[in-house]
Amino acid sequence: MISVLIVDDSAVVRQTLSEILDADPDIEVIGTATDPYMAADKLRQLKPDVITLDVEMPRMDGLTFLRKLMEQHPIPVVICSSLVGEGTASQIKALESGAVDIIAKPTMGTKQFLHESRVRIIDSIKAASLAKVQKLSQMRGRPQPKLSADEVLTLGSQRAMVQTTEKIIAIGASTGGTEAVRYVLEGMPSDCPAIAIVQHMPPGFTRSFADRLNSLCRINVKEAQDGDSLLRGHALIAPGNQHMLIKRSGARYYVEIKDGPLVSRHRPSVDVLFRSAARYVGSNAVGVILTGMGDDGATGLLEMREAGARTVGQDEATSIVYGMPKEAYNRGAVEQQMGLERITPTILKLAL
Repeated sequence: MISVLIVDDSAVVRQTLSEILDADPDIEVIGTATDPYMAADKLRQLKPDVITLDVEMPRMDGLTFLRKLMEQHPIPVVICSSLVGEGTASQIKALESGAVDIIAKPTMGTKQFLHESRVRIIDSIKAASLAKVQKLSQMRGRPQPKLSADEVLTLGSQRAMVQTTEKIIAIGASTGGTEAVRYVLEGMPSDCPAIAIVQHMPPGFTRSFADRLNSLCRINVKEAQDGDSLLRGHALIAPGNQHMLIKRSGARYYVEIKDGPLVSRHRPSVDVLFRSAARYVGSNAVGVILTGMGDDGATGLLEMREAGARTVGQDEATSIVYGMPKEAYNRGAVEQQMGLERITPTILKLAL
């Protein structure tokens, strides 16, 4: 059983979340708290596996409590708040402070929203329970990859088809992926191959996520728009709730943004991105599957490898949740499996 402590000053939210989570046979709500001070007392008594945490609460706000928690006694936290919606700084601050996932609830109609989102909430709790959280000091102290001249992309190959075609890097991630993607992109040189990324995120989060990465990295990072070209030194992140496909017109690679059904229970789906890379990029692609719960991307990555692409998977030791990369590895989709610190240098070499 996954034990959960709910921290929220709203009685309606506490009751509704309790009903939703207790209805799942693998989850048990062992306590609730109306503010961080009460939560701290219950943490010592109950030792839950996962905490759901609101941001706006009396006596201490949720983000301050989250930072204190991650500095002293790390535990998987899922933020459930109306203050982490589109365009807010709180959503990125929460992820940077160690939150495993974020559920943005509306200011009105919260009870109905929670019931309609029960599948996502339960999946989020289960993923969080598998997360390997670290103290903030450890998260911030990760060494950056050291790049050499051999790891900088050069044009061309002996084969005529590759001589006129750019390499494309396709990356898929879910739970824990915000930090893993940041780590990979921060190591990229300014002239790296074009990058297309699917990170499981709700609508509105991806733009702030892209803007944050753009401020940290040497490359340009933006939320993708339909028809955007895939260019050297640029990374495009699929917008929340829309699929992203790689397409090709002559020598130009670009992305198509489209609606559609959930694929592998996700939209955007890593499988959709990887399948399009297999079909339209083939051996000119490098596929990378990072930390995440479930199996989204495993089938698509295998299709990429079968089409001649080079493929890389994150290992168990450095994954927050070793679900997606494990499934891809077990299916034979991963050509090389390695720690997060080796991924950027490796995919740059593979893209030569």
